[in-house]
Amino acid sequence: MSSPVIYNITPITFRLDLKDPFLFTAHHIDHFPAGNSVMGPQTAATQDEFNMYYGDVVPGFPEHPHTGFETITLVEHGYVDHFDSLGNGGRYATGDVQWLSTGNGVEHCEMFPLLHEDKPNPFELFQIWFNSSAEQKTHDADYKMFWREEIPHVFETDADGNKSDIRVISGKFKETDAIARPPHSWAAAPENKVNIYLITLQPGAELSMPATTATSNRFAYFYQGNTLNIEGQTVQFKHLIELQSDAIVHLKEGNLEARILWLEGEPINEPVAMRGPFVLNTQQELDDAFRRYRATHFGNWPWDTPAPVFKREQARFASYESGKRTEYPEQNNAAAT
Repeated sequence: MSSPVIYNITPITFRLDLKDPFLFTAHHIDHFPAGNSVMGPQTAATQDEFNMYYGDVVPGFPEHPHTGFETITLVEHGYVDHFDSLGNGGRYATGDVQWLSTGNGVEHCEMFPLLHEDKPNPFELFQIWFNSSAEQKTHDADYKMFWREEIPHVFETDADGNKSDIRVISGKFKETDAIARPPHSWAAAPENKVNIYLITLQPGAELSMPATTATSNRFAYFYQGNTLNIEGQTVQFKHLIELQSDAIVHLKEGNLEARILWLEGEPINEPVAMRGPFVLNTQQELDDAFRRYRATHFGNWPWDTPAPVFKREQARFASYESGKRTEYPEQNNAAAT
């Protein structure tokens, strides 16, 4: 018997189609082999063999434009080298999150260097496409790194001693607040209740998720494990569940560890016009944005190639247009596999 708390259950292979304020989420997985001297695959590879291999040498997505929304990139395995037309750059890896507000336009690239030469380089990430309000679409682009060492965790223990770990990426879980989002983000305002969690349940663990507002949209993506019991209904892994937002939701894992991406938030309630990498409010705005991009490329690309990467030995770091730099040399490449 289905639960009234569950609205829909959808099998997922790659793309999670969501609702306002979320646009969609891509669940990228690639089983990259050992890397060669230039951080491409040692074995001959083609773009058809991998999901995310659009570079000529290193896998990834070379220089491309965005405007009008945000990308929230959560890395589960592997490394990402980021470069953009603002002059920002950085390397982030397993457990890190990048939050990019594309605002009135930016070019960037996301390359996936294969740092390990002596073993495979498995790669997995979520990229959430998150909408902006009409006013927020007019601001300059901005980005922020959420390092794994700084992302808050909430640890819950059920009556049988089984544990759950809730990583709070956005919003708040009970009394624990996430790192502040970029200022011109729909998620920055507490009243919009944009909660993004990565949840890990030990085998047999039970967890109750608090209710949010009746007007929010709420989804859970069960992406790793065997089966998950939600309000008495069994759900198989790699399924997206749309849930009632103003109800407490009870989760119980079976005999394997479970991982869940949890997404909820108040809708923006504005028209959405989307074409390729641009998200605005009307078709006329899209036409204008494409004309502006063809004329300006959203600024000059300051890097030598459309698909640059950092040196293999580079630790995780981020640099910003303001000159600020953060680095984690003590948690170097060996920590993220």
